[in-house]
Amino acid sequence: MIALLVVVADRLAKWLVATHIALHDSLVVIPGFFRLTHVQNRGAAFGLFDDTPGDWKLVMLILFSLVALTVVAVLLWKNSHVLSATGIGLSLVLGGALGNLWDRLMEKHVVDFLDFNLGTYHWPAFNVADSAIVIGAFLLVSELLFAKHAQEPAASSK
Repeated sequence: MIALLVVVADRLAKWLVATHIALHDSLVVIPGFFRLTHVQNRGAAFGLFDDTPGDWKLVMLILFSLVALTVVAVLLWKNSHVLSATGIGLSLVLGGALGNLWDRLMEKHVVDFLDFNLGTYHWPAFNVADSAIVIGAFLLVSELLFAKHAQEPAASSK
């Protein structure tokens, strides 16, 4: 259900941006900090490899997405659908990967629009799917780092 909500939110946000903001135009939300900017990312996350020419890049990104989706789906299945930090993290990653894969398959690019500046530093534009992937990965890493430490004292007290 979480993955489905991510996909729906991602599709809706990208549709709204693509239909209401012209390509490369911006809508200022918080001056000097946050704006909605319609960009098309033909590369990986945060525009990596965006300028790399060739159809191989799209094929590799799609194949990588399919492998990642398979791994995440298997891990979710093994997690027994338990509502835990791991289950939520995997669901967020799954939904985000599906949202961006949809764009790559249908449009050959991903619509990015969340555009932040902090002083003179500009963060590359991203989208709802990217956000879900990052938050999901953070939950998974946190679970690996902190859940293991929380279990060790209990195991040693036996």
